[in-house]
Amino acid sequence: MNYSLRQLKVFVTVARVKSFSRAGESIGLSQSAVSHSVKELEHQTGVRLLDRTTREVVLTEAGQQLAARLDRLLDELNGTLREAGRVGQQLMGTVRVAASQTISAHLIPQCIADSNRRYPEIDFVLHDRPQQWVLESIRQGEVDFGIVIDPGAATDLQCETVLAEPFLLLCRSDHPFAGRSAVNWQDLQQQRLVLQDYASGSRPLIDAALSGFAVKANIVQEIGHPATLFPMVESGIGISILPALALPLPQGSHLQVKRLTPVVERQLMLARRKNRSLSTAAEALWEVVRHQAGQLTALRENDPLYQK
Repeated sequence: MNYSLRQLKVFVTVARVKSFSRAGESIGLSQSAVSHSVKELEHQTGVRLLDRTTREVVLTEAGQQLAARLDRLLDELNGTLREAGRVGQQLMGTVRVAASQTISAHLIPQCIADSNRRYPEIDFVLHDRPQQWVLESIRQGEVDFGIVIDPGAATDLQCETVLAEPFLLLCRSDHPFAGRSAVNWQDLQQQRLVLQDYASGSRPLIDAALSGFAVKANIVQEIGHPATLFPMVESGIGISILPALALPLPQGSHLQVKRLTPVVERQLMLARRKNRSLSTAAEALWEVVRHQAGQLTALRENDPLYQK
């Protein structure tokens, strides 16, 4: 049987006020619409619920039992709906955010600290993984949103750029490039390079830049974690290309970073599933990440390393 919530509400109102006309006035329906609704409910239940006279409406025994139960059930339903509304508006609960290692190490800590200050009832849970895992976890709904390097033509994702940053050259202090203020991409010809592998979202961008500047790369090592670039370069294995977010340099190291010209940037993006709404708490943390990325951009404005 298919009972509508409207039918049940109409019947309960009639049972309460003992009148079709007063029930109609209470819920904004005509007397005939109220009468028709009750008749439909009686037809669907197969039992008479009301005795009608010219003066009043009297509940049958079945009507009395149904009205009493429905009154409680509708009150409970209204309470449940109000609670759902409050939960939807509250800045509380768990928000899962995925990001690759460099982003996790050098942007997310500030985001978590900011979130804890602003929204102490929100639990910011970080999933620190390679870029492809981050993208897949967003698509599968395992996280609320992610921070990724521009994924290109990802038509199933809604992306928003929050940070643009350059690739930099990493070398030892005794390398010939150490005396320069900037290094041209074409000067990397035949240089020994230590790069991140293809689990990194930056690697395709670096490959595209090398190819675009007609640099024949001599890649001697490909490593999985960005922090490994520093000891590799300091050990004299080669030089490296890394995103600005990988800084600062390890304390006490004999390493330097140089601007690469022409400037090649990577775009960091907030990403979520397209056509899927975020919870109020997740929306709040999305805004926290956007704000922190903007703060970082402002801090870099006057640093010569980031001048185009």
